[in-house]
Formats: sequence, C-alpha cells, structure tokens
Amino acid sequence: MSDAERDSKEAARNSPGAVASEQQAALRERPRNAAALHAPEPARQRVQRSDHGDEAVLDDLQRKAFRFFELHVDPDTGLVLDSTQPDSPSSIAAVGFALSCYPVAVERGWMPKELALSHSLMAARFFDRADQSGAPDGVGYKGFYYHFLHADTGRRAWQSELSTIDTALLIAGFLLAAQYFSGDSAEERELRKRAQNIYARADWRWAQNGEPSITMGWKPESGFLPWRWFGYNEALLLYVLALAAPQFGVQPDAYAAWTSTFRWRRVYGHDVLYGGPLFIHQFSHVWLDLRGIQDEFMRGKKTDYFENSRVSTLIQREYATRNPRKFAGYDKNCWGFTASDGPGDGRMLTVKNAEGKRQRRRFYGYLARGAPFGPDDGTLSPWAAIASLPFAPDAVMEAVRYLEDLIGHSPKGFGFHASFNPTYPDGAPGGGWVSPWHYALNQGPIVLMIENYRTGLIWRLMRDCAPIRLGLQRAGFEGGWLQEKM
Repeated sequence: MSDAERDSKEAARNSPGAVASEQQAALRERPRNAAALHAPEPARQRVQRSDHGDEAVLDDLQRKAFRFFELHVDPDTGLVLDSTQPDSPSSIAAVGFALSCYPVAVERGWMPKELALSHSLMAARFFDRADQSGAPDGVGYKGFYYHFLHADTGRRAWQSELSTIDTALLIAGFLLAAQYFSGDSAEERELRKRAQNIYARADWRWAQNGEPSITMGWKPESGFLPWRWFGYNEALLLYVLALAAPQFGVQPDAYAAWTSTFRWRRVYGHDVLYGGPLFIHQFSHVWLDLRGIQDEFMRGKKTDYFENSRVSTLIQREYATRNPRKFAGYDKNCWGFTASDGPGDGRMLTVKNAEGKRQRRRFYGYLARGAPFGPDDGTLSPWAAIASLPFAPDAVMEAVRYLEDLIGHSPKGFGFHASFNPTYPDGAPGGGWVSPWHYALNQGPIVLMIENYRTGLIWRLMRDCAPIRLGLQRAGFEGGWLQEKM
C-alpha cells in the first residue's frame, strides 16, 4: 500500500461522514439477549419462478419486500413495526418508508387505493395529534419524534432519542403521500392538510442548537446529543427539508456547514465522495432525483450525487472481488456492505477464512459496515445491493441472481434474509450465519429503488413536490429537471 493510499484509507475511516454513520448505527442498535442473537432460522428456500426474466425477478422481489409493511402496520394508527423481532416497537422511519411504499402497492395492484389511503390517513392523524410536550414517555417535541415508539401505545420506547434524521424520513413519506393522494375527496384533503401540519411543525432552527449545522437529536433526560450532521452521509434529504421548511426553515449556511466537511477520495482508481456503508448513497436518493443536478460542491467536481452513488456501488463490488481480508463467500457478485444486523457481540472468535486458514476475527451485531475501509466482519446484506439498482443495474442484477442461487429467500416470505455471514461459525445449513429478522429499513428501499428504476414513480412525484424543489434550489442545486417549470 502506498503512502497516499494509506493516508486516504485512514482519513476515510475517520471522516465525519463515517463517524456519523457509526453513531447512527449505534442509535439504531436494538437491545438483544444471547438467545435472540442466535434465534433459529428455518432452512433457506430455493426461489421458485415460472419466469426467470428480469421483470419477473423484480416483480417477485418488490412484492415480497412489501409484504413486511402489509403484515406489520397497525390499521388504527398507521404505525409500522421496526422489525420482526419479538416485542419490536414501531420506528418513525418505518412509517416513512411505508407511506412511500403504499403508492407503489396501489399502482402495482397489491393493495386497494382505499386501504392505502386509510393507512396513510391514520398515520397522519396520529402524528398530527401526537403529544409534543417532550415528556420522557411522550411522542415528540418541537415537531420532531422519538426514534422508536411502543407499537401499542404510540409512546416513546427504549429511551430513544428525538431523531432529526428519522423525522426527516417520516416527513418525506408524508410529502410523498400528499403528492400521490391528490384527489378532492374529504379523506385526501385531510391527509394533505395534516401532512403539511406535520412538516410545518418541525423546528429545524431549534435543532441547530446555536450553530449552522443540525444536531442528530435530543433526549429529555440529557438535552441535545453531542453529534451533528457532518461529513457525507444520508443527511442530504434532511437538509433539503430543513431549507424549505414553511415555518422554521434554516438558512443556506446550514447546508454549507455540512458540505464543508466533505472529503474527496481516490479509491480503486475512482475519484469519489467517500461513504463506506451503501445506505449513505441510497436513502436520500429514494425520494430525491439527483440525476443531472448539481450543488456547488458537485459542480466543482464535475459530477453529481447520482454518479457518485454509481461509483460507490462499483467500489463495493471491486472490494468484494479483491477480498483483501479473505472473508468466506466474497465474490464480484456477492457484496453489499451497509448498516445491518450481524452475528456477534464484539468478541473475537477463531474461524476459517476464504483460503481455509484459521484466523482470529471480531464479529459485531448491528453495525454500519462499509467498504473498502471497513468496518467489515464478513457480513453481507442483499438489500443493500438491490437498493443500488438505479445506479448500476447490470451489476445489481448479476448479484441478485448469484445470491438467489447461493442463499435463496427467507421462508418467511419477505424475500432475501436481511444479512448473512458465510465466515461466522454458526452451524447453519450450508455454513455461516443468517439474520433471523427482517427490518423495515431494509424492505422499504427494496420496494422504492426497484420502482424508481422501473418507472421513476417516486422521483416523478417528488419532483412535483414544491418543498423538495425549493429545498434543492436553496441548497444551490441547478440544472437538469430543476430548469423545467412545474
């Protein structure tokens, strides 16, 4: 490794964006006991289809991923469970993804429009009416909401933080629902009104806590979290929403404070705005069509965020191909490093590597895994590869077909397992470990990014959403579809 490569590696690993991703993963980590960590997963099922064309494969993946939301939504409140773990709470991000998936389900004939509207309206009523006192057992404060809520009462769970990013994902879902349900019925008008109320109530200026950048969150017991949205990460959507907020919007210096911490790297011969975990390069793109539009930073680099995500996806594939750490199973078609469930608890174990040699490895639970600079413990997430479909369709479809032959789908009917680790000595059929759970934050991007690739539905709806256009313009984006009149 050259000095330049070594410097790039160390700087990328310790960049603000990488640190923010690790902090967010820590906030998302679910309490688990030893029994739950190794809960048995039924034998993996081979994928059975009469049609093996790309469209049939995508139909199947989308439909199975959406089943998570069908089966885990409370029809009275619109709240959606975070995962299939026992006693899982709802997460506000899960609701945001569900709200965004309902239009896809209607258009594809999986759900009647009346039911999709009902789920969306129930969620809008719940959050619009929710307690905003900031009480430790409340629902939110200053227009933001606690990350996790008890599924039965709708009140704060796990002493979670008031989360700015998860509130942003929730708001994005409501704005999309308001765009899709554009009819003149009383229910659709009410949904749009309540969605606007929810967006307007968020006090982004308060969330700045005296500085231009936005904090990650707040707790009633201790105040603001010590971390801010710095470095390249999933916060692009957050800043766009904060810039266009109708009552408590931030100034453009907030966005400038964020981009000022970006670090441009050269990785495997590619110049890239580095972010190790793939979700960094995907979450904002679920709702924002960033093809061909540029802010000041990207104009200076003569590229755009969509192209950057394409390059970042190919870097992950190249890392798996090279497999420098010799993990079992890595291949040019077997990749997907992101925030995900994992097999361990941080302890070291002796395992066999890809060459059959015994090595000491440390394995983690829920962690923001990244490539090529780590952290990496041999855990792979098929959903992360799938959610890059719009960026690199050929590479992703090759990975999908390879992974279906390798591990099949979960017998629970939700498509691929959330994650798996061929290196971990779990004794599962075929070797390795597979996650026994499924997560809303995995299933949602599968549905939505496949749809963006196939029809552009989400992007099209959000391009016509006035706050999205305004937020992008206030962030300094120009060109492409932003030049077109609404």
